[in-house]
Amino acid sequence: MQLNGSQIIIECLKEQGVDTVFGYPGGAILNLYDELYKHPEIRHILTSHEQGASHAADGYARSTGKVGVCFATSGPGATNLVTGIATAFMDSVPMVAITCNVGTPLLGKDSFQEVDITGITMPITKYSSIVKDINVLADTIRKAFSIARSGRPGPVLVDVTKDVTAAMCDYKKKEPDKIVPVTRNIKEEDIAKAVKMINKAKKPYIFVGGGAVIADAQEEVLELAKKIQAPVCDTLMGKGVMPGTDEMYLGMLGMHGTKAANLTIYACDLLITLGSRFSDRDVGNAKNFAKQAKILQIDVDPAEINKNVIVNASVSGDLKEVLKLILPQIKEKDNPEWVAEIQEKKKLNRGEVTGDKLTGPFIVSKICEITEGKALICTDVGQHQMWAAQYYTYTKPRTLMTSGGLGTMGYGLGAAIGTKCGNPDKIVVNIAGDGCFRMNMNEIATAVRSNIPVIEVVFNNHVLGMVRQWQNLFYEERYSHTTLQDKVDFVKVAEAMGAMGIRVTRPEEFEPAFRKAIEAGVPVVIDCILDSDDMVFPMVPAGKPNSEVFDETDMAAGK
Repeated sequence: MQLNGSQIIIECLKEQGVDTVFGYPGGAILNLYDELYKHPEIRHILTSHEQGASHAADGYARSTGKVGVCFATSGPGATNLVTGIATAFMDSVPMVAITCNVGTPLLGKDSFQEVDITGITMPITKYSSIVKDINVLADTIRKAFSIARSGRPGPVLVDVTKDVTAAMCDYKKKEPDKIVPVTRNIKEEDIAKAVKMINKAKKPYIFVGGGAVIADAQEEVLELAKKIQAPVCDTLMGKGVMPGTDEMYLGMLGMHGTKAANLTIYACDLLITLGSRFSDRDVGNAKNFAKQAKILQIDVDPAEINKNVIVNASVSGDLKEVLKLILPQIKEKDNPEWVAEIQEKKKLNRGEVTGDKLTGPFIVSKICEITEGKALICTDVGQHQMWAAQYYTYTKPRTLMTSGGLGTMGYGLGAAIGTKCGNPDKIVVNIAGDGCFRMNMNEIATAVRSNIPVIEVVFNNHVLGMVRQWQNLFYEERYSHTTLQDKVDFVKVAEAMGAMGIRVTRPEEFEPAFRKAIEAGVPVVIDCILDSDDMVFPMVPAGKPNSEVFDETDMAAGK
């Protein structure tokens, strides 16, 4: 049948099972929005800013495992998506961004609101393409979804000229491409070597990254850990793969990881790395990382093998499929000495959080207690992000949505909106710093307008907390432009946008405020007033080996 370009885009979205789109209209994309108006089966969330739309599509994708979709018009509308696209690219999040450009005859002439968005986003997408021919539009949209979902997922951008959105051509419905796990690079000799190393190890240690979440490999990771009696640590992106309640879980590795997780790196004889790219924030000084141990790396992306840390053996392929091949060949281990050593190391980790003062750890612990660890947690970036990683107990994958690789301030509220759209029956909480909230608080209006009851918990310490922490520790307390002492009232801001605002200044006030937010069923901002000089511990100084992890007790002792 004959359809115009806008109709074809909508039909392709329906082919792919898209039920929600986040976006912001404009002149170049007007034809597409006019067609979207006729299709109420696709929910459109009008964000306050295009960056909010990209972060919402990201949160939707991370929390559901489906492809997130966002729309933007040409020029500044398209460029406003860039930070969100880069965020998704760094964390391997499947997203399709559809932008519309000026008409084909106007391209390359510095026309009003014209920009080469495909060129701009080429380094931060798996694929970017401009469609100037109506006859390739449908296949390009289908290709975009296939690429976004396959292998190592990531964002794709399709730019469509305005004349193509109005042009006509034949359209025939197609079933979406079936996405199969990547197994083409899995070699028998690599599997055999991995099995031999695991069976030989006396002190195995499992390091889990975000790839394990993407591969849906939680069951296989847990089975491996139990079978070989291995302790497990994770990255920020790997949270929930190993339940935080498990006795062999040591916590997060890296700059703000636990002492037990970091020090065990130097006690193991085999580090089994599952879906992690060895980020600098995880490994510290790469030359000294686990130098006494053999390292086995399993990753879907061959480019990640030996990129940051040189390993002794590797398997390239879908993690779940690789573990399915390895597990039947693994001998069960009984190693009480290693288990005892691990339990001793766990004593180095944080103790119980007290409520004598309103702090980040106290608030996160309370949120975990009240929600019984079943909420979906989003964060912005900074101290609050690390406290959310340290003090909330994650027992399932896809329950923490946070910007790991790019570290995007302003990510969390948009992501929370997308997460709630994808999981309407779940409690969705965004934990933000006041510096981050200033960057995206306009999306509170989005949540109110679309009746999306997210809970925004602001850790308001009136400073850029993580940067100030570095200034405290490494810059002799020179607080260069990190103090936010002004008269902005977040409760009034929330109320002005139509949300509920609650201020909390003492520990005993937080629980009733949070319970009130849950029961309200509307967007709520809880403004928590914290001390400006609270710090996140433990910490590994940048560029130092993980063995140099320290906390408050070490500082007090002069270590």
